Amino acid sequence: MANPSEDVYQKEERKYVFKNPDFDSNKTVNGKKKMWRSLKQIIAQERNLPWPDDTINYSCISAPPSFKPAKKYSDISGLIAKYKDPQTSLYYAGHEEFSTVRNLPSDIITGYLTLRGAYNPIG
Repeated sequence: MANPSEDVYQKEERKYVFKNPDFDSNKTVNGKKKMWRSLKQIIAQERNLPWPDDTINYSCISAPPSFKPAKKYSDISGLIAKYKDPQTSLYYAGHEEFSTVRNLPSDIITGYLTLRGAYNPIG
């Protein structure tokens, strides 16, 4: 009977598709070990370079507004809301939530609207 630890050494080493077999992480440059930089360091260095004004990089990406309408989520459950209560202005996803919305006290409703950023204390 063979020793199970010997079978481990006989198995072929896995070759991952995403790895470059020629990559060496222990390279040295002029006798010094190569230092790796984090993304934060790379972005900080990129900010200090003399870029033209119209260049897009990681620190100044600006996208145009979306053509699709924003999704509305239920204030109670967080599910995608199909309905809005006209009395309280809370979004809800189904009839179970509608009965919950109608039975909420006004201070809780105000809290939900404040969390969503839709509460206007003046009007």
